[in-house]
Amino acid sequence: MAKKPSFFERLTGTVNVDDYGTEETIEVETVLDNSGAENSIENDWLEEDNDEGQLTVDVYQNSDEIIIKALVAGVRPENLDVSITRDMVTIKGKREETKQVTEDNYFYKELYWGSFSRTILLPQEIEVDESTASEKHGLLTLVMPKINKEKQTKLKIKTG
Repeated sequence: MAKKPSFFERLTGTVNVDDYGTEETIEVETVLDNSGAENSIENDWLEEDNDEGQLTVDVYQNSDEIIIKALVAGVRPENLDVSITRDMVTIKGKREETKQVTEDNYFYKELYWGSFSRTILLPQEIEVDESTASEKHGLLTLVMPKINKEKQTKLKIKTG
């Protein structure tokens, strides 16, 4: 009997790798080359090992900033890592479960526990040094000022 996906798995489109066997299937496609001979092409290049969950985010902008919000409830600040560059943000973390109940006593087990990450390509470059991150009631908020490429300044020429 197939196990029903958890709420997190349905929400993010991830699957629990423990629910599936370790057998690896490779799809083989047979094609004819110019001489009419058969050749086999393995289509396993899309396979990827990834046992992390993907963090869900909201990304939006106002006239001066790009804002990212993510629910990180149950994650300690020391288990969060936010890395930013001028055009990309990566949020990694780990939500640790304290085992107080045995597996046999669960009716529903839908909360996601374990490592997660998310990399977001930004639509515009940001000021890395002026960016801020805050967490309140399990909501992580990143505020990143946009780089103003139209801003001009006059340079003074030194004589010497």
